[in-house]
Amino acid sequence: MDKIDRKILRILQQDASLSVAELSERAGISQTPVWRRIRKLEEAGIIDRRVTLLDQEAIGLGLTGFVLIRTSDHSDEWVEKFSQAIADIPEIVEVHRTSGDLDYVLKVVAPDVKGYDAIYKRLIREVVMNDVSASFSMETLKATTELPLFYI
Repeated sequence: MDKIDRKILRILQQDASLSVAELSERAGISQTPVWRRIRKLEEAGIIDRRVTLLDQEAIGLGLTGFVLIRTSDHSDEWVEKFSQAIADIPEIVEVHRTSGDLDYVLKVVAPDVKGYDAIYKRLIREVVMNDVSASFSMETLKATTELPLFYI
């Protein structure tokens, strides 16, 4: 990993739709080395995938909720059932197993509170949990998919 690789990654994080020609121009090296570097970064698992980001509100998902879950059952069976339940609910876009007082934090998108309630009811119907609470985002102060590259 060198500064050219980091530059390519920085550019791709901002716009993965760029052609190899555009990438090479911005990175300051010719097209073939850019293409080779991208392939190498993909093979190494550094580039996980390339996606298109959608405007959440423009597609009718104006509510973002953070669901806080506590459970007393940490068995393999419970985790498998929970994992399947969250996989089957597309509005659950992130799930984190956490340390501390909470066991899991889920990021959920929905059209509105009524939509969130349907998701909540589906989740608690599938899996037994001790405590489930939610907070809703009032305003997004920062949202990025770009990861800092100075650690590599």
